[in-house]
Amino acid sequence: MSHSPLLYAEDPEPSDRVPAGLLFVPVRSGPAGCTARLFRTPLGGRTAVAFTSAQRLTAALGGGQPWVRLSEPALRALAEPVGATGLTVDPRFTPDIPPAQPRRLPCPPSRTQALRAV
Repeated sequence: MSHSPLLYAEDPEPSDRVPAGLLFVPVRSGPAGCTARLFRTPLGGRTAVAFTSAQRLTAALGGGQPWVRLSEPALRALAEPVGATGLTVDPRFTPDIPPAQPRRLPCPPSRTQALRAV
């Protein structure tokens, strides 16, 4: 008896853990209508982003962020042709913090200044 190869959709333990059902996907307006927003990972890679609830999306991106409901396979199909092979679900965004400005420490009076003052 020969076994057929196991397809990804039939894998009882898929390697990617994503929630079943529709996800909340942030979108932006484009010339052809709405398009999924893509983000960068901390290492610079492109990733699609989705949330398991509207509340989580709003907490991360704000109340003015438009969104649509898409399944995980549909979002991947939209993102992969433009180079976003990753999918991040319920990310925690960190604010862009400007680099700290170097502090100027007060310099003690130089020996030359002290000698001139005498």
